[in-house]
Amino acid sequence: MSKVGICVNPMSGRDVRRLAARASNMTHEMKRDMVARIAVGADAVGVGEIYIAQEPFNISNRAIEHLNLKAQIHTVKIPITHSALDTEKIIESFVKAGCTTIVSIGGDGTNRAIIRKCRDITLVPLSTGTNNVFPQLLEATTAGMVAAIAAGLGKTDKDLLCQRCKVIDIHMDAVSDITLIDAVLLKNDHVGNLLPFDAKCIDRILLTRAEPDAIGMSPIGGYKRRVEAGDDSGLLVQMGGENPFSVPLSPGLFDSVSVSETQLIAFDQEVIFAGPGVLALDGDRDYRIAANSSARMKISRTGPEIMDVRATMQYAVEKGIIGA
Repeated sequence: MSKVGICVNPMSGRDVRRLAARASNMTHEMKRDMVARIAVGADAVGVGEIYIAQEPFNISNRAIEHLNLKAQIHTVKIPITHSALDTEKIIESFVKAGCTTIVSIGGDGTNRAIIRKCRDITLVPLSTGTNNVFPQLLEATTAGMVAAIAAGLGKTDKDLLCQRCKVIDIHMDAVSDITLIDAVLLKNDHVGNLLPFDAKCIDRILLTRAEPDAIGMSPIGGYKRRVEAGDDSGLLVQMGGENPFSVPLSPGLFDSVSVSETQLIAFDQEVIFAGPGVLALDGDRDYRIAANSSARMKISRTGPEIMDVRATMQYAVEKGIIGA
């Protein structure tokens, strides 16, 4: 039986940037409604089993408790730590149960936690975070349908409808990690700071996607040289220079930055960020780099399969999976 998992981050879209910038607030009720629409969409296409996780706010359980679904519902339970480890444990439980097609409800950080745990999955990422570049602004009903279609496909057909996403693998001292969109070297900052980046603190940026229509770090590179999700390269941005320009570092929050140089980075080409400084990954200031240390990173297309929504729906129509 085909299986779809729904992974919700209850805290995405609720951080301090609602006060420090002009980001919108994503309520638990809004996420609950999204889960319901995903489940209904997947059920309508004929998914056999739907996996959800119990979390402190019972978003998923409340979303489906009054739905009349044909699919079997499975609820996984994990020890709650109120950290990204919860997302990793949920994905681990889904995959152990044989569920490798997942709809994620969260931002760049949520999907980073998912992919850090398992790359060999098919992902339909829905945006509910803040400076989102990786997840899509997509109607949840359609996301559920696409996930159900993907879960029922064989490898050959699925390969025609998806592409593995880019990731940046990072190694420093005894630590290994990944990031999906940006790795940023910050000067005069501290680990755990939740405020929007101060433009004066940004020293270097490595991007998998440099898109002028995005928010955050991506448009800093995108205003200079566009790199898209489908391009087999990344972009290294060195801050500095004498021609400042304004860029949205967070929703509704602009600051002036200047770029001295950009460089296209090929897959598996090593980039080094030398300390001292703070390494931020997809917006989270996670690591301090000491003065005598450095972070080594490479971009590759080794992330999970991301479904092409439009192509998948067209395929389903042509094959009679949906429609007359």
